[in-house]
Amino acid sequence: MHDPRVDAFADVLIRHSLALQPGEKVFLESFDMPPAVVAVLTRRIAEAGGLPFVETRHNAVLRELYRHGSEEQMRLTGGLELTRMREMDCYLGLRGAENSTELSDVPAERMRLYQQHWWTPVHIEERCNHTRWVVMRWPTASMAQSAGMSTEAFEDFYFRVCTMDYAAMARAVEPLAERLRRANTVRLTAPATDTDLRFSIEGIPVIPCVGHRNIPDGECFTAPVRDSVEGRIGFNAVSVYQGKVFENIRFAFRKGRIVEATSSDTEALNTILDVDAGARYVGEFSLGFNPYILHPMRDTLFDEKIAGSLHFTPGNAYEEADNGNRSQVHWDLVLIQRPEYGGGDVYLDDELIRRDGEFLPEDLQPLNRANFE
Repeated sequence: MHDPRVDAFADVLIRHSLALQPGEKVFLESFDMPPAVVAVLTRRIAEAGGLPFVETRHNAVLRELYRHGSEEQMRLTGGLELTRMREMDCYLGLRGAENSTELSDVPAERMRLYQQHWWTPVHIEERCNHTRWVVMRWPTASMAQSAGMSTEAFEDFYFRVCTMDYAAMARAVEPLAERLRRANTVRLTAPATDTDLRFSIEGIPVIPCVGHRNIPDGECFTAPVRDSVEGRIGFNAVSVYQGKVFENIRFAFRKGRIVEATSSDTEALNTILDVDAGARYVGEFSLGFNPYILHPMRDTLFDEKIAGSLHFTPGNAYEEADNGNRSQVHWDLVLIQRPEYGGGDVYLDDELIRRDGEFLPEDLQPLNRANFE
């Protein structure tokens, strides 16, 4: 039976997120997605006058490809994928996953080949900087389990958060974006995770995110001046990276560089951070404020938008908010500062703007959950 919520979701993706224009080429790349949903989106792209180019992938197949692919194979595949991406005006990434850790046993050196020859040139360098793109997850039973919800309740939550009023969010976030643009320094604290971090954002662009790159959305990001980060930070949201689960990640910084890194798997964490010189520097700082997303569910696209959260990102900086850092890594790590997660403060130029996840200045209060909902 057709679910009418899929049509509403398609409208958000095609009309709001991509702002698709007649004649534009759209690369629709799906991973473990229900064929009926991919078919609906393909049809709706065509009905809007776009030209859909569709690739359906399966994570179990990709696991074997990554496990056994040679460097020559990854280089050729990346070149072919890059040629296609360069022809596209838009990119729509649909990511379902019955098992979020499907790739957890792919050897690190094999994943490095994929990152170097496929992911970095095609997605980090080309897609992120030269197409209009949006990436989303699809609700599955495994996602519902990670969120601690029944499948039905999670689907209701998913469609509510993904089809919310992003135009209203865009209006509410502008004062925060302006404050970040005027600010020179940021200080972050969170006693429960031993966080006390300072850095500069002077001269770095600020980008509000209100449904044009990710669905769901609800963040405002910039980047620290590359060498300015000093102090320590701990993250209280579990993170899954390349299929591996990491808990209790802690970093110490000196002159912008991560000089100490520990976690539930410290060896694997440092292997990731040693993939290239840029992986130990930070490419993004962002404040999250989606009023419907309250708790982590081991999915970055949701967790980085949690109300009262922030994320700090080892690795590559986006060109639109560029601090010059380049890396194969871009890993959004989340710290939640609401009281039930231990609280914490955000200062801009020594002015306290958020305490325990609630914005304090009057012009920022519309972003608080109670007011935004």
